Order: sequence, then structure tokens, then C-alpha cells
Amino acid sequence: METVVKYVKENIDNYLEELKEYLRIPSVSALPEYKEDIKKCSEFVAGKLKAAGMKKVKIFKTDKHPLVYGEWLGAKDKPTVLIYGHYDVQPADPIELWKSQPFEPEIRNGKIYARGANDNKGQNFVHIKAVEAIMKNSGGLPLNVKFLIEGEEEIGSPSLETFLKNKENKKLLKCDAVLISDTSLYAKGVPTLNYGLRGLAYMEIELTGPNRDLHSGSFGGAFANPINELAKLISKLHDKNGRVTIPNFYKDVQKAAKFEKDNFKKLKFDEAKFAREYGVKELYGEKGYSTLERLWTRPTLDCNGIYGGYTEEGAKTVLPSKATAKISMRLVPNQDMKTIVKEFTKHVKSLTPNSVKIKVREMHGGAPVVIPIEHRAIRAAARATSRAFGKETVFTREGGSIPIVVEFMKELKSPVILMGLGLDSENIHSPNEHFHLDSFKKGLLSSVYFFEEYSK
Repeated sequence: METVVKYVKENIDNYLEELKEYLRIPSVSALPEYKEDIKKCSEFVAGKLKAAGMKKVKIFKTDKHPLVYGEWLGAKDKPTVLIYGHYDVQPADPIELWKSQPFEPEIRNGKIYARGANDNKGQNFVHIKAVEAIMKNSGGLPLNVKFLIEGEEEIGSPSLETFLKNKENKKLLKCDAVLISDTSLYAKGVPTLNYGLRGLAYMEIELTGPNRDLHSGSFGGAFANPINELAKLISKLHDKNGRVTIPNFYKDVQKAAKFEKDNFKKLKFDEAKFAREYGVKELYGEKGYSTLERLWTRPTLDCNGIYGGYTEEGAKTVLPSKATAKISMRLVPNQDMKTIVKEFTKHVKSLTPNSVKIKVREMHGGAPVVIPIEHRAIRAAARATSRAFGKETVFTREGGSIPIVVEFMKELKSPVILMGLGLDSENIHSPNEHFHLDSFKKGLLSSVYFFEEYSK
């Protein structure tokens, strides 16, 4: 692998120029006006897989956005790894908060700035170029590889879930392990493997009062204001100890095991520094638990957005007809998403006065997962990342959700390696998203070393 590592280091600048091309494509899956850009991005990925030496590359059309598949299966009697990523990105708004254009990548202070730089183009491109480097210097790979890069992760992967349930597609994707880089390093320069993800139940509540907007002077005091009532409702979803008030919400929650709590202590998380980094005087959450426990092993409920009435500049004395809130609940192992959705719906309806009408809509979600860390593929990944970073690899859980991880484990019966390369501070889903160039470089080496370690 010495020749491959040397080649990778010599070609970093070339890889970054190619990554810039990738990042210039505004592949926003949530908005229909970007449909052609999504198609263009899928073709870009397919082209890069061919250039990397994949013997078979195919773009699968779906009801929404294409799936890109590639494979090289020339390593007889060796394991097969499926590398998953997504080429779609979040919308870039609010544009005015970006210091450079979101789809014109710019390198500043050792970081590359663009929408998708971290999530997930920068991270999945690492593996494409690592495979290419091995192929160009060895004429083959030490194990078999399949790639699956989708265009709908940011909208819940609906087409991929359908794709996975097809018998022929399951056969196509059959593998010994799935490798995903879509999580974070515990800290800058610290190699990290993630073994747990929280699930998600995302809901929308709409309250309606009068059948049209009314003058707040002429009608205020006679009708319930949906915004006021929605604010009251949201305030009742937590008690004074930060616990969610939905009945049975904690009934099936799996508590953190002793080895996990011991591991959390070893990580030496600095709560005061964490608070300062995000500009708050103190942290908040469910009483009786450390911050890492609350982030990784406890369920939560948050209002992600609330709107209604007049929100433009100036004043408009209006009593609004409607008010809407988006609510997300992060779930942990043993919590069932469907059960939580039912309990949530019942609870918010019970909190709604007769002076307004309520509609509750389930938007999307996914199940939580904890992955056994003893599997040889995960141990190989730990050795590989340690070699690349020059430090011992740490094991963490993640507060976010990657719903497709659960589907891979269920449908393919394979362990999932979550080899995070980004940082939580890199503004994914926010203005000025970026990716440290050092993480990009060490990610390339981690991927190269993983192929060697897992082939042993």
C-alpha cells in the first residue's frame, strides 16, 4: 500500500479540483426546480465510478431521483463491501448568510466551503478516489467493492427503501459489510467510528381558528388566536425537568449499558467548552443525565419551526386564521416510531382547546439503531482509521438519524461501518457548510487502509 499512499498524497490537489466540480452541481433533492441538476449530478457520479475502474456502472431511474450503482468483483474468496453515500444536498437558504456562494466552492483557512462539502459529497468522494488510487497502482482491489450513491437521502430515501425491498436488487447489493461516511469525528483529528444512531419521528401540527384572517382590533378578544394557542401547546410538551410529557414516551427506552457510560467518561467531554462554542451560557436538557447521554442515548422532542400570521417587515394588525409548527422527536433503541406517532397525536389533540381545530400530519421518520462493534469489518475499520490519523480510534454514538442504516441491516443482513470524517461544527444543513482539508486527506488514507485491513 506504500505506493498507493504516495500516489494519494501526490494527487490531493487534483482530487480537490474534482471535488469542486462535484460541489458546483446544485443537487437539491427537496426542490423540484433542481430536477435537471439532480440528473446531471447522478451522471457525474457514474462517470467518476467508471474512471475509478468499476467494471459495471448503472444509473437506476426511480419515481423521484436516480440511484447510481457501481461494482468491481475481481477479488475471489475475499469479502465484499458496499460503500453508500448520497449526492443530494440540502437547500442553501438563507443565501445572504453565506460568505461565499454555496455552489461555488472556495478554500479558506484549510477548509473547503460549499453546500454538500461535508454532507455528503466530500465524504463519499473520499472512497471513490481511494478505490481509484488502489486500482491505478495495483491493477485491482484486495477485496470486492460495490457503490450505491443515492439522490434522496435529504428527503428520507423513499426510492432507496423501495429499491431495497426488491428481491433482485437485494441480490445485487449482497455484501459482507456496508461502509458509510456520513457521521462525524468526535473531535478534530480524532479517528472515530460510530455505533449508534437515534431514530426520528417528524410531525406537523396545524391549528385553525376563524375561517379567515381578521383585524386584531375589531376581533381580538372574541376569537382564539391560533399562534397563541400553538405556543401554549408547545410549551406543555416538556415538564420543568426537561422530560417530554407525552404518555408512554419513555416506556420502552433502552438505557445506556455500563460499558457505554464508562466509554463516555473516557471521552472527557468538556461541557463548558461545548456551551461556549455555540454561544450559550449553559446547556439544557433532561435532568439526571450527562450531555453525551442526552445527545446519544436519550430521546428528545423539539420544535423545528413555527409560523403563521404576518412575518414580513413592518406591522400588520392581524388575528391569523392558521398557525403551523414542525416537531421532530429523536428516538432511541426499543422506541417504536409508529407507537410514538400515535401517542404524540393523541397527546397534542388532548391539549387543544375547542376554540381552534387541529390537524396532525406525520411527515417522515426512521428507526434508531445500535451496531455491534465486535464484527471483524468494524475492527478492520478501527485499525485503518488509527493508521491514517496516527491515534487510537474512539467509538461514539450519534444524536442524528440515517434511516437507511436500519434498512441496510434489515434487508442485507450486514453490519454497517459508520466511518465519520466530518465535524459537528462544519455547518451541515446551515450557511457556510465546510469540510476540513485535513479530514479529507486522512479520510482518503483511512479508506485505502480499510481495504487492506479488511482483506486480511
